[in-house]
Amino acid sequence: MAFLSKLRSRTLIQFRNYCSPSSILSGDPKVILTSKEKSRAALSLLKSETNPEKILNICRAAALTPESHLDRIAFSVAISKLSKSNYFEGIRVYLEELKNRPDLRNERFVSHSIILYGQAGMIHNGITTFEQMEQMGIRRTVKSFNALLFSCILAKKYDEAKRIFTDFPTMYNIEPNLDSYNTIIKAFSEGGESMSGYSIIAEMGRKKCKPNATTFANLISGFYREEKFEDVGKVLKLMKEHEMNPGLNIYNVRIESLCKLGRSFEAKALLDGMLERKMKPNSNTFGNLIHGFCKEGKYEDAKKLFKTMGNHGCKPTSDCYFTIIYFLCKGGDYETAFQISKDSMKEKWVPNVTTMKSLVEGLVSISKVEEAKELIEIVKEKFPKHADLWKETEEKLSGVAE
Repeated sequence: MAFLSKLRSRTLIQFRNYCSPSSILSGDPKVILTSKEKSRAALSLLKSETNPEKILNICRAAALTPESHLDRIAFSVAISKLSKSNYFEGIRVYLEELKNRPDLRNERFVSHSIILYGQAGMIHNGITTFEQMEQMGIRRTVKSFNALLFSCILAKKYDEAKRIFTDFPTMYNIEPNLDSYNTIIKAFSEGGESMSGYSIIAEMGRKKCKPNATTFANLISGFYREEKFEDVGKVLKLMKEHEMNPGLNIYNVRIESLCKLGRSFEAKALLDGMLERKMKPNSNTFGNLIHGFCKEGKYEDAKKLFKTMGNHGCKPTSDCYFTIIYFLCKGGDYETAFQISKDSMKEKWVPNVTTMKSLVEGLVSISKVEEAKELIEIVKEKFPKHADLWKETEEKLSGVAE
């Protein structure tokens, strides 16, 4: 009996070690990780994990908190993956159990959990969480109210955002602030009711709440989405009435909106106007234009913009590199895509495997076999864990070389 008791005890200890946070996050139960190391390990594992229960175990092991920027990213990645797997009950159970953690019994966490419910499309759970705050001993403020409004936008429940904005301030004695007004205008704009934004700005005036650039940017974005171009002009005049001049944020919203509508040359004219006014664009300005021209098949214009970014003190972002490489492959300009991909990888930004395989195959199709091999070697060096993904391609290349 003593032997069996010892065996059971040893088995239980081994099981606990196997399921310990360190074991889940590092594979070694004896390793002691700092909170930052836990966060990094969790984020790395979450990016490749697909099993819903394992995703939840990783989150639990890392003891995620919205206080940490890395943890907020990890929360978002986890909820996104669980939503795609339709693992909604798992999301509910996980977020509800977190409410019992002593370090998370505060408005900041509750606000973040409401946003995560919105990201998962579980807006009713978000509303319930907001309504239960008093029972949890947490005081509601405009911060959690704004989180609930934003949650509705993430869930694309624009009518619900309208109801909450109209009813909840009175029900819960909350005074909307600038962020509240900006968020409801964004909800109207995304929901196809941009005209309602005018009444919100009028209400802001009555409440002595001064609008800012985000207020007008949200409204302009909505009018472009609905192709109400006259109203875009009206909003710009409204800005002047509020003694505000369009800054970089407004120009970027207009450029992005026009590009989405397939009107990239009009967007480019806005950039030219900025430069004439000695207004400095940023990487987003160029990134939106490059994406717009590429989508319209105007690759030469995209390449010109990409080359001139540096002249205006702008450096391409990873998204900018990935966009132009993808579209140049699509357009058959493999040589330029190859040169740009090498520049991108010097910055440690490697496009996804699908794009890289497309580029490799494209280089082979134009008899650039050595360049294709060079590209594979660079990618394998950057990502040794994924080297096996290139075996089949390398075998084909050796056949071509022979």
